[in-house]
Amino acid sequence: MSHISDLRKSYERAELNESASTADPMQQFDLWLKEAISSEVPEPNAMTVATVGSDLRPSTRVVLIKDYDERGIVWFTNYNSRKGQQLAGNPFAALQFHWVELERVVRIEGRVEKVSDAESDAYFNSRPLDSRIGAWASPQSQVIEGRGTLVANAAKYAAQFLLQPPRPAHWGGYRLVPEQWEFWQGRKSRLHDRLRYRQTTESAWIRERLAP
Repeated sequence: MSHISDLRKSYERAELNESASTADPMQQFDLWLKEAISSEVPEPNAMTVATVGSDLRPSTRVVLIKDYDERGIVWFTNYNSRKGQQLAGNPFAALQFHWVELERVVRIEGRVEKVSDAESDAYFNSRPLDSRIGAWASPQSQVIEGRGTLVANAAKYAAQFLLQPPRPAHWGGYRLVPEQWEFWQGRKSRLHDRLRYRQTTESAWIRERLAP
């Protein structure tokens, strides 16, 4: 039987240095995300979201990034879910993208806010019908008797709303406003490249190299 401790990988695909990175972390993220998409890595838009509840215990889950610009990183979910309840009490989170095939990780930390109703409406209405019904059918993070509960709920709301389900009030978008970024590029001999961006003012960032 093999041991996990014996697993090894040499990271040698690319490098990340100060002269080849951008001064604006959002531009660097845009470059890396587009490279992940063009490289056809699995789920390039998947990110881990970490939040902390009132019990001070962290929890994570994987969601999909749906938008990003100079204001921050956006995803959509059920506001009544566990992460929604945690963000209501502690509106700070950390995000992580891991593009294994490119040997890259991006970490982002910052304050979280809800996007506008107009933004949530626009995205909700762009979703497939089944997904819009699903937003009504799933009491996310709550205990249910079985899958039959979801199927019954979906049938009920499909009959009620037909082809035009409205956006539920409990469903919408969050935007993480970055205060700190880290870009990690795997390198040989575990001498990885790590560049951190720290915000000093609303529009100014300090770029620093961290020891791996």
